[in-house]
Amino acid sequence: MENPENKDSLRGFGFALTAYLLWGFLPLYMKAMAHIPPAEVVAHRVIWSVPIAGVVLWWLGRTSDLKVALRSPRMIGMGMLTAALISVNWGIYVWAIGSGHALDAALGYYINPLFSVFLGAVLLGERLGRWQMVAIALAACAVVILTVAQGAVPVVALSLTVTWGFYAYLKKRLPLGPNQGFMLEVLILLPFATGYFIWLTMQGTSHFGGAAMDTWLLMGCGVVTAAPLMIYANGAKLLRLTTIAMMQYIAPTMIFLTAVFLFDEPFGTARAIAFPMIWGALVIFTAALLLQRRAG
Repeated sequence: MENPENKDSLRGFGFALTAYLLWGFLPLYMKAMAHIPPAEVVAHRVIWSVPIAGVVLWWLGRTSDLKVALRSPRMIGMGMLTAALISVNWGIYVWAIGSGHALDAALGYYINPLFSVFLGAVLLGERLGRWQMVAIALAACAVVILTVAQGAVPVVALSLTVTWGFYAYLKKRLPLGPNQGFMLEVLILLPFATGYFIWLTMQGTSHFGGAAMDTWLLMGCGVVTAAPLMIYANGAKLLRLTTIAMMQYIAPTMIFLTAVFLFDEPFGTARAIAFPMIWGALVIFTAALLLQRRAG
């Protein structure tokens, strides 16, 4: 379902809010699989998403749209791009949570809204006000502070930002319904995921079929992956990119709180400076956006 008028809808807001809340709780699930290699987790996220997405399409009566997409080289090409971006994003995220870098994941998704606004201005011609530009500049300064303090670019955070930002942008432009688009993506990834699963099984290193808890957790990857993504995709089609950007800090706030208070990750001086700067940038951006809408 497209949003040709580039306006917001209450239905789209509800979809997006639900998706971001589900993503906010996702680190708890992924932490339970920290002993499983990220590539194996990603493979099962793909494999078990296929039947769920397929059932949703069948229930909605939209399987014919998918057949049309599979006969369109353009749609398959765009689907390959979004599939590649989301699989890389998943891999980085799973590794970050399992290896004690949940704060980096939170940072990446905090920067994401501002990066999405930047993409909206550059690629979609959406106008940026003075205070929105200030917000983006403030976030950029925070990244510089982290880079100088740590002696290295925050690769995990920026990788999550860039992969998800471009995924959101391309998802909005994909000439296909959101649920059909997600099904197309996981179908493209399925041969690779299945091949990797078979290889692990033949090597005797697969966690699936071993401990009962591991097996159930890997099977559950389909639900925790497909549900929020398909809900998000429906919301993205019904909201402006700037609105999606404004809502995107719901999930990272939940991830941040989980990392600090449940995972006991060290905060540090650099983060104590950079995170408030990004929070300030988000406040400035949100206030400017609300004033802009009120004036319009």
